[in-house]
Amino acid sequence: MVFAGIVANEPVDAAKVAKAEKIILGLQARLPAYTAKGAGPFVAAVYDRQGNLVAEAANSVVNGRCSHNHAEMNAIHLAEEKLGTYDLSPYHLHLYVTAEPCVMCMGGIMWSGIEAVYYGVPSKRVEEITGFDEGYKPDWQQAFRERGITVYGNIASEAGEKVLQRYMDEGRTVYKPERSQSIL
Repeated sequence: MVFAGIVANEPVDAAKVAKAEKIILGLQARLPAYTAKGAGPFVAAVYDRQGNLVAEAANSVVNGRCSHNHAEMNAIHLAEEKLGTYDLSPYHLHLYVTAEPCVMCMGGIMWSGIEAVYYGVPSKRVEEITGFDEGYKPDWQQAFRERGITVYGNIASEAGEKVLQRYMDEGRTVYKPERSQSIL
């Protein structure tokens, strides 16, 4: 089986890709319900190895008025609350997200104890569609591998790009800090 466009920091496993695609497409399908409440444009979910949902959350930066309320951070926070711990590693949890994690979320993922990350739309396309700055992330997938974190990406990315484009077409807010063009 050929996995055109799939990236991974281990040999590609067809079963993992199939499971991740199903979950990520589900997250993308639920995004309109979140955006109707002022959240979005990203959704993340934490599952255990057996496929049980532990936590799901959308990005809530704008409606929560907090710059670190990204979908990944929110889902991890909910999982930690539910399990009563800051260390998720004993639970062997997997994070599924509609787009590649930004630089802030990569840190949160790494320090939370998440075991695997599966994402949809790659950062380059997120930036092209939304204008959001994903941050500086050199060879992050290899760095995660060295820390024992599995990464698979570009899963259902075309469907995810359409969801992001629809979000933009609806004129929804894309949060980003305003930067001065002048130097002190």
